[in-house]
Amino acid sequence: MKSDPTLTTTSSPAVSVMGRQIEELSVDEALRLLGTVELGRIVFTRHALPAVRPVNHLLDAGDIIVRVQDGSTLRALLAAQEGAGVVVAYEADVIDHGTHLGWSVVATGYATAVTAPGEIERYAHLLQPWVEGAASGAIRIRPDLVTGFRLRESST
Repeated sequence: MKSDPTLTTTSSPAVSVMGRQIEELSVDEALRLLGTVELGRIVFTRHALPAVRPVNHLLDAGDIIVRVQDGSTLRALLAAQEGAGVVVAYEADVIDHGTHLGWSVVATGYATAVTAPGEIERYAHLLQPWVEGAASGAIRIRPDLVTGFRLRESST
């Protein structure tokens, strides 16, 4: 993962927003939070326009793993990939609707198909699809840029 080394150890100052503060997360904290939830959204290009799909995921050694369904848009996207993969963004968050407190993380990088049979089998056991249909494989997203923020109560 490529990132500014200064971002991995410090957070930026909090900024006040209507009784709440918004605080940027370090890369390490953002990835840790991403690993605590199962559902996110993958953003990719379809017919030259942005497309977003909710998917479940897991974190594996800093990579985001997503299972794909037979004939799905994501599967078709990866079938057309060349070389390093397809640029995608992956977003997950936990924001309380009542208090408007929580966090959001966006990881941007290249998505490639997982092709090793052992890895496909392993992910099939670790990551069950949330919708009916046979899963046909997995996508690995290697984050190049990870950003995140936390909304918390203002201390003033």
